[in-house]
Amino acid sequence: MDVHARLKAILNSPSYVLPEEDTELLKRPEMRPVRMQLELQKPESFLRREDIHSTVVVFGGTQIFERPVAEQRLADAKADLAKRPADETRKRLVAVAERMLAKSRFYDDAREFARIVSTECQQKETGEYVIVTGGGPGIMEAANRGAYDAGAKSIGFNITLPEEQTPNPYITPELCFQFHYFALRKMHFLLRAKAVVLFPGGFGTLDELFDALTLRQTHRMQVIPIILFGEAYWRQVIGFDFLADEGVIADAHLELFQFAETPEHAWRMIKKFHGGLRELPGGRATGPRTDAQEDDRRYGPDRIVVNGGQNGNA
Repeated sequence: MDVHARLKAILNSPSYVLPEEDTELLKRPEMRPVRMQLELQKPESFLRREDIHSTVVVFGGTQIFERPVAEQRLADAKADLAKRPADETRKRLVAVAERMLAKSRFYDDAREFARIVSTECQQKETGEYVIVTGGGPGIMEAANRGAYDAGAKSIGFNITLPEEQTPNPYITPELCFQFHYFALRKMHFLLRAKAVVLFPGGFGTLDELFDALTLRQTHRMQVIPIILFGEAYWRQVIGFDFLADEGVIADAHLELFQFAETPEHAWRMIKKFHGGLRELPGGRATGPRTDAQEDDRRYGPDRIVVNGGQNGNA
């Protein structure tokens, strides 16, 4: 090999690529800590740049759509059943589609809730009580759409999945993020949260519910209202009273969450918890709860001690 060929080989070697430009290096298993740090820091930097101070988190099922879509799905299921009326699987699909049509009201409620919050809190672009979702379809789309209806910002924390999940189109483009690690995504959901509102959903929604409840139960995060929208659904899904009766949770832990039936009701709960939001838009409202004072004593007033650190250092 002559010196010119050797120099070309040197310049083309992966070892010669600047580390900050070497995406193949970042993908290697030993670089996982660096990737995790980047997933923590990138959204943090963008949210600071957009002056986002606090959020209202909305969770809920990806399969709950607005009424016209749910009606079409039911019509399709009935058409399939008509071809094979004795097919038990197709009968069940019709029954499920009917239940999903009944739950389409939650899409409208999530959209209206986000519109109300965004209209009241972002009139002067204060960056307070900004709606944040997982960025996908269903209830997440509805909440981002409600903020969009109000002409306000909203955030989407999307996640890479084996079946690609495209962000819904109602997220503010500068505030849509893609995560690889669920743990970092969970942290960002709660870092700025002033409230968590959970509409009916499946495993993912339940996961986020129990994550928030456990952190509140163990005093490892800021004191916020956790609101379950649609009491009948949630009481059928989870035997909260049964858990207390069995002694695996304390009766006091049943006070960590509340139920709401309308968008207005959910928003009133949040406003009451945070003292009527009397400091908006000039400052940031704080909750009047006595347990908040105890948590401040333990962890500091700016805590988000998810996984054991102070705010920004968790």
